[in-house]
Amino acid sequence: MKSEGSTRILIVDDEPQIRRFLRISLASQGYSVIEAENGEQALGAVYTQAPDVVLLDLGLPDMDGHEVLRGIREHSSVPVIVVSVRDREEEKVSSLDNGANDYVTKPFGIQELLARIRAVQRQALRAKGEAVARCYTSQGLTIDLELRRVALNQVPVHLTRKEFAVLARLCRYAGRVVTQTQLLKEVWGPTHVDDTHYLRIVVSRLRQKLGDDPQTPVLLQTEAGVGYRLLVEPVRAHAI
Repeated sequence: MKSEGSTRILIVDDEPQIRRFLRISLASQGYSVIEAENGEQALGAVYTQAPDVVLLDLGLPDMDGHEVLRGIREHSSVPVIVVSVRDREEEKVSSLDNGANDYVTKPFGIQELLARIRAVQRQALRAKGEAVARCYTSQGLTIDLELRRVALNQVPVHLTRKEFAVLARLCRYAGRVVTQTQLLKEVWGPTHVDDTHYLRIVVSRLRQKLGDDPQTPVLLQTEAGVGYRLLVEPVRAHAI
């Protein structure tokens, strides 16, 4: 990963006080800051200044943040964290479906935001260096996508075809929220995007089989009304 001093953060927000707060907070951590107060400036900055991470507000004066996000994704894979006062589940789902890497609701704690920035940086690094990763691990759990094998503390775990398909897709986006719509569309097909009960059943079974406490899940986390996040790390080994 780049050192923080060489990491360029683009702040997209029309409120000067928010930009100032973020500029001071990020600069104190060694980040280089670029600012944009509207969507047009944001798109121009992405194309000409190549930021490493974008913090994107949705309520911009010239265009909606979702439109900006789609514009970014037409030309760039830069990690985007939506930072918005909009806290409805539909907004979070739409942002993630449009290509956002994460979503933080205002007001927020700066330490949480810094942690989210570090997380999307790690994800971007993995996407470049581990694009063909086949094996993932987390505290005694190993998942080999190539051999279709899963083991917990070296004991094989039997998964149904649907359970493995959901797990495999969550691995591909390790650490990121994958929306329910995306999982249903990719695993069950486009005619089942509203059948969320199918997904809840599979996730419940996965937690039981993978040793994740359903009451306080750590490995397979739920983002209420949005989707799921799998906390595993890719490894270079290709066998369990």
